[in-house]
Amino acid sequence: MSRRVVITGMGAITPVGNDVETFWNSIKNGKCGIDKITLFDTTDFKAKLAAEVKEFNPEDYVDKKEARRMDRFCHFAMAASKEAVEDSGLKFDELNAERVGVILGSGIGGIGTIEEQVKKLNEKGPNRVSPMLIPMIISNMASGHVAIKYGAKGICTTIVTACASSNNAIGESFHKIRNNEVDIIISGGSEAAITPISIAGFASMTALSKSTDPERASIPFDAERNGFIMGEGSGILILEELEHAKKRNAKIYAEVVGYGSTCDAYHITSPSPDGADGARAMKMAIDEANIEPKDVSYINVHGTSTPVGDKSETEAIKNVFEDYAYKIPVSSTKSMTGHLLGAAGAVEAVISIKALQDGCVPPTVGLKVKDPECDLDYVTDLGRKADLNYALSNGLGFGGHNATILFKKWTGR
Repeated sequence: MSRRVVITGMGAITPVGNDVETFWNSIKNGKCGIDKITLFDTTDFKAKLAAEVKEFNPEDYVDKKEARRMDRFCHFAMAASKEAVEDSGLKFDELNAERVGVILGSGIGGIGTIEEQVKKLNEKGPNRVSPMLIPMIISNMASGHVAIKYGAKGICTTIVTACASSNNAIGESFHKIRNNEVDIIISGGSEAAITPISIAGFASMTALSKSTDPERASIPFDAERNGFIMGEGSGILILEELEHAKKRNAKIYAEVVGYGSTCDAYHITSPSPDGADGARAMKMAIDEANIEPKDVSYINVHGTSTPVGDKSETEAIKNVFEDYAYKIPVSSTKSMTGHLLGAAGAVEAVISIKALQDGCVPPTVGLKVKDPECDLDYVTDLGRKADLNYALSNGLGFGGHNATILFKKWTGR
């Protein structure tokens, strides 16, 4: 019999709150974290808005010397991990370190450090490039730092599947624990890609919204949507085997019951128009949980606010749920957080779990103008109270990656 896996701790650093409670209160109340970019001068840039993390000091979470040797994406991961670990009540000196793992996701890793050091190379020469360049920029280093901090000696790896990265990280963690390879995994994702080259690159490929109105910039499923808004931050979950959690009287937030991962094998940036393989990922998660599609109570969609992506995901949902698709409340919280790329699925997993706990479907705040091709029950305004039992969370990435996580409300059994 497969082992059951539960969530016993959560942490979040986001554009609308630097802890889970603040973050969730902002999300369910429709607070938008999008504004003018302050991290660099956008005078010559086509895209001028982003969802930045506010009032964040890495030295509140890591030693000053250590912080200088980390990229911003690692700062976020360390901060969110600290909250998640403290929330879980785990005492690592009492655990078998070889049964504790770390699996995080990041789409781009230390891109800010790359830019900074390339500038130094060009202006001052190769001998002035930091000796910490490589360990600061590689995407696996967030996982490495977290593992070192907590002495986790089980699996330590990083998933890089673009915007599906942290969905895949959580899903793979679920399977590792279920299959008795480890008992606990610190999982999620982190991203810090609000940088000049990142914004310029995404804007050049017309992926970013060029809107200057924060309220009409990230507008998933809206007929006037024209691209996504970059976000940044980190979401971290503590996944733990159920009996292990029970033995230490851990607080349990939710159960992970399903995971699906597929590829469109269609195009490097565009999703398959019919959403067939995104649908297949959802079906895999539902089948693994041994439930029916009609048992799903809420879908936190990928919903980035791109014309093609939102339509494809709508088609995928219809493919899975058929007529019942119109009865499931759906929301894209990227309307408030922007798109955190490889960390998106992690912060949206936190939202999905809190939605199950509170019986509250958060809103898609930017959705004002109906698109006839996107005709599902997208929850708007101030959200909706509902009796929720199962929540799906989708992540879809460049390269055709699709990853879906299915969470079940924890009822004590």
